[in-house]
Amino acid sequence: MKYRKKPVVIEAIQWMGNNFIEINKFVTVSHKIDRNIKTVLIPTLEGEMIANNGDYIIKGVNGEFYPCKPDIFIKTYDKA
Repeated sequence: MKYRKKPVVIEAIQWMGNNFIEINKFVTVSHKIDRNIKTVLIPTLEGEMIANNGDYIIKGVNGEFYPCKPDIFIKTYDKA
């Protein structure tokens, strides 16, 4: 069988390595930003994950957060 993903509007922000204030406002769960190597450590449903410079941070349908590589984000999401 084949299935189609339901259209869902999500919120996301791209981590640019220097937009600390925007990330802190968007990610409402406890997270850690490493300014030296420009990463964000995010608690997800699967455990802690790292958002690297350029990755998107997505807020899921249940309020959870997780990182997404830019190429996957662009293939999966359009601006609403």
